[in-house]
Amino acid sequence: MKLYTIDTGYFKLDGGAMFGVVPKSIWNKINPADEKNLCSWALRCLLIEDGNRLILVDNGNGNKQDEKFFAHYYLHGDDTLEKSLAKHGFNPDDITDVFLTHLHFDHCGGSIIRQGDKLVPAFQNAVYWSNKRHWDWAVYPNEREKASFLKENILPIQESGQLQFIDVSEPIGDKLGSTIFTENIDVRFVNGHTDSMMLPQIRYKNKILVYVADLLPSAGHIPLPYVMGYDMFPLTTLNEKKSFLREALAGDYVLFFEHDPVNECCTLQKTEKGIRAKEFFKLMEL
Repeated sequence: MKLYTIDTGYFKLDGGAMFGVVPKSIWNKINPADEKNLCSWALRCLLIEDGNRLILVDNGNGNKQDEKFFAHYYLHGDDTLEKSLAKHGFNPDDITDVFLTHLHFDHCGGSIIRQGDKLVPAFQNAVYWSNKRHWDWAVYPNEREKASFLKENILPIQESGQLQFIDVSEPIGDKLGSTIFTENIDVRFVNGHTDSMMLPQIRYKNKILVYVADLLPSAGHIPLPYVMGYDMFPLTTLNEKKSFLREALAGDYVLFFEHDPVNECCTLQKTEKGIRAKEFFKLMEL
């Protein structure tokens, strides 16, 4: 098995929304805001080469939206999905599986591209993986979350016939639900950010690496009260973080961050203030 970081650029989001109840006087030291109160965040995906499968975990914003849409998010940086795949010797047609942690636009926008007046899968040879509970949550969204679920990112996947569902596993006590995806990958389920978000947990180089998606968007979100204003169920997120961080500390897991603008990976340690980051490093250094 080989793992590759796939950078697809950066975008900007309101700092207050990203850090919830934490005051700006505190979070601004973690990720300084610009004059509009916006902070830069990565759109970092993961490529898993596992036997004859090439699995892409999330795929960023994509580029098919109009200028008005992207004007809200200030996309920047030189990296794109295609350039990052090519850097490792791959192209979109090589992808066998697209694993979508959830269907918010910044995680699945690259799933679908425009070909003339048609919307078609960007990965013609891939199975797209979601789960039925989250799919229904996204296709029939609540009013608060509706702006994050764009039908042009979602419905063409199903129309293509390339969509498959992973069975959802419920939590046992305070332990996150888990199900097997491949011999080397389990799926963990969390419900605070959005219903039935999936986190791939990968056995790699005698370690457990978890792609933590929006459970922990960045290392700055490791302290328990640092919960995004975007989360549908903040107290659920807090409890899921508490359970996961205890498990990750005990198991010496590696955390892979999707949105941290600086840090790709970290391990954890126990401190007087609680569980915090221990060592930061790039995936290629593992």
